Amino acid sequence: MRGEIVKRIIAVLIAGAFAGVFAASHAKLPAPPPKSDAEKKADADKAAVAKAKDAEQLNKAMDKAVANYKKNAASMDRKK
Repeated sequence: MRGEIVKRIIAVLIAGAFAGVFAASHAKLPAPPPKSDAEKKADADKAAVAKAKDAEQLNKAMDKAVANYKKNAASMDRKK
């Protein structure tokens, strides 16, 4: 008898936990506050700086790849 009651209590607790997880996963977050013009400009500036840095790193990588290709291509020609 006691074992059945304990099993029911555990089942109800587990069901409640699942219901809580389900409700929490479907809850909507509040909308973020609108950005001011200064914040928008700061975000745009950060994005521009990041884009320029990425472009610089890409150019360095391409230059390194070209130099490596030229070095290896020249050495391959000598071996023929």
